[in-house]
Amino acid sequence: MGWLTDAERRILTAVVDRLIPPGADPAAEPGAADVGVVDYIDGLLDAFSVVPPRIFAGGPSSGRAGGAPAYEPFLPLPRLQEIAWRERIGGWQQVYRSGLAALGPDFVTAEQGRQDELIAAQEEFAALVYEHTCEGFYAAPEYGGNRNLAGWRLANWSGDVAPRGWTAEEVSAPK
Repeated sequence: MGWLTDAERRILTAVVDRLIPPGADPAAEPGAADVGVVDYIDGLLDAFSVVPPRIFAGGPSSGRAGGAPAYEPFLPLPRLQEIAWRERIGGWQQVYRSGLAALGPDFVTAEQGRQDELIAAQEEFAALVYEHTCEGFYAAPEYGGNRNLAGWRLANWSGDVAPRGWTAEEVSAPK
């Protein structure tokens, strides 16, 4: 991964932790930066630096609940999907580059209230980074985020259990 500059990574780290901050006990309730959301976003923005691009993980199972770990080899894209994804990611790259630049290097040390104001002032960037922060927090770890399955644990979700599946008790048990 490496589309973001070091300075942009520092700013983005502060941004994602404003969107999903760590709890009182960061070991039990990590924030977005601790679970690898910046790596997820950087990997998404840099998806075409590898072949095949890091867009769609393989399958049918991750190997976390048995079976072969088949998510890691990413799938090649058909020609039209590649064109569409290149265009989409190119637009995202522009939004991130301009949004992070607008926040400025002082964003990292600004007070939280000021950080929130600066993020909100960049409407297109704020919407996109919020979407990607949520994705990275809860996505399959093969995409770079959800480190140690922290997002899934916090959501009380057992994650991808293929090929085992869910038992009838797991499906109908109250939470």
